[in-house]
Formats: sequence, C-alpha cells, structure tokens
Amino acid sequence: MGPIVNIVLPIFAIVLIGYVVGRRGLLGEASSEALNAFVYYVALPVLLFRSMARVDLEAVDFGAFLVVFIGAGALTFMGAFLVARWLFRVRGVNGMMFGVNATYGNIGYMGIPMAFAAFGEAGAVLTVIAAVSHALVWLPISIITLESARPMGHRPGGKFRAVFSGVISNPMLMSPLVGVLWSLSGLDLPVPVDAFCALLGAAAGPCALFSIGLFLVGKPVSEGMREVGVMVVFKLVVFPLVVAGLAFGVVGLAPLPAAVALLLAASPSGATCFVLAQNYGTFVQRSSSVILVSTAVAVVSVSVLFATPYLNVN
Repeated sequence: MGPIVNIVLPIFAIVLIGYVVGRRGLLGEASSEALNAFVYYVALPVLLFRSMARVDLEAVDFGAFLVVFIGAGALTFMGAFLVARWLFRVRGVNGMMFGVNATYGNIGYMGIPMAFAAFGEAGAVLTVIAAVSHALVWLPISIITLESARPMGHRPGGKFRAVFSGVISNPMLMSPLVGVLWSLSGLDLPVPVDAFCALLGAAAGPCALFSIGLFLVGKPVSEGMREVGVMVVFKLVVFPLVVAGLAFGVVGLAPLPAAVALLLAASPSGATCFVLAQNYGTFVQRSSSVILVSTAVAVVSVSVLFATPYLNVN
C-alpha cells in the first residue's frame, strides 16, 4: 500500500483538485487553456531539457527500452484497429482514431510526473526518452495514419509537410534534443542556469496534473460508450500486458526500464488524442470520453500495478 498512498493518490488528488476548481469556475473559463500553455511551452520543456542536459548518454542503454515501448505500442494499435473494424464496423479515419486513442498515452502530463515520483532521477532519462519517442514516433505515425485514411483529393505531400511542421514545432521534442546536444558537448550547466531550470521545471508536474483536471470539466461521456470502454481497456490493460510480454518474455529488459515502460504504458489516453480528433473531425466526443474515463479508471489500474512486484526496482 505504500506506493499507492505515497505516489498514486497524491498524483490523482492534484487532478481531482483541478477538476473541482474547474467545476466551480474559480479560475475562469480560460484557466485550462492558459495553464496548459504554460506547461506545454514553458515548464515541461525546461524540465525535459535539464533532464537530458545533465545525463551521461553514453552510460544509458535505451535501445531495448525503445524496442519494447514502441513495439508494444505498434502491436496494441494494430489490435485495436482490427477490433474496431471487426466488432464495431469502424473503418477509415474513424478506425485509425480508434487505434490512436488506444495507444497514445498522456506521457507528458501524467506519465512524466508519475515516473519521476516513482523512480526519481534513476528513471528520469528513460521517461524523457519515452516522451521524445511519443513526439518523434507516435505523433508522426498518428498523423500519417489519419491522413492516409482521409478521402483522396488532398494535395500531394501535404501529410509530410504536416508531419514535418508538427515535429519541428513541438517543444516537447525540441527541448530534450537541445538537452542532448548540450550533454554531448561535455559541458556542465552553469549553476544559475541549472537552478533556474530546477525551479521552473519543478512546476511542470503539479501544473500538468492540475490542468488535466481543468480540461476534463464538461467533457461528454455518454456517446459511444461501448467503443469508449474497449479503447480504455486497450489503453490501460492490453498495452501494459503487451509491454510486459515483450519486456520479460522476449527482450529480457532490466527491471528499471521494464518498470518505466510498464508505468508509462498504463498512463491514461492523452489530450493529444482529442486535439487530433478535432482536427480530423472524427471520434471527437468519443476521444474526450476516453480521456475522461481512462483518467478516472487509471486511479485503480495504476494502483493495482504498483501493488505488483514489477514496479519494485529496489
């Protein structure tokens, strides 16, 4: 019960407080957007930069970790897409969005705070690498799959321009990459810069969790609950199980990276899913419902995961 009380409950308590504050309208209607922008463009990029700039990359073996995390995500996506097609007769861009909701986790806003709280500096680098893989791998894959499922008639090369633009303008990708370059330079961060980044980066976790609570206020949950339920099961159960199968049964991943991969796979669906759904005009209400339901259910599922020996890396 120790990890559940000490790590899981405080994290979700911050989300709950954000939801209550948003529900009562204490911060105004624009508060969610403003706080989300602060986290996305300021606090979280600073945290990611500092984490990568301070690490000795040559001492970190993350190849197997990425094989497990990305491979499990690809397998889960394909499974969810096939279930959507066979069980719900969902095809085209809707089927692709079904798969995105089932695999694209809230790594930046919830996975990073959870992993930092659970594993500290030991799991920080792997957590940031997972976040970068989301921005560098899953975001382009999501855009490509959604674009490919659109009706023909769009300008050739449009999807590639969209991917390129989305990647190079994503602060959650560029900030850790700058940190990597700094690390490779062999220079230490100047003390004032390190202190600045430590102070500002420390705001990322609680503000991100609080902004999730604000974001969830008023999101509809009544439409397409069968599809929503299946997507939540894929995200919170199937994805972690596939990670466990690859980590322990195929790759033989070390305890710490295996634990980080499991915890991040068990994170609820990310707000990016809702953004993509709005952009492509598909599964909009279902996507918002998946975020809400998976975030609520994750209180239980993540607690259960912490009760297993797989997250004990001591």
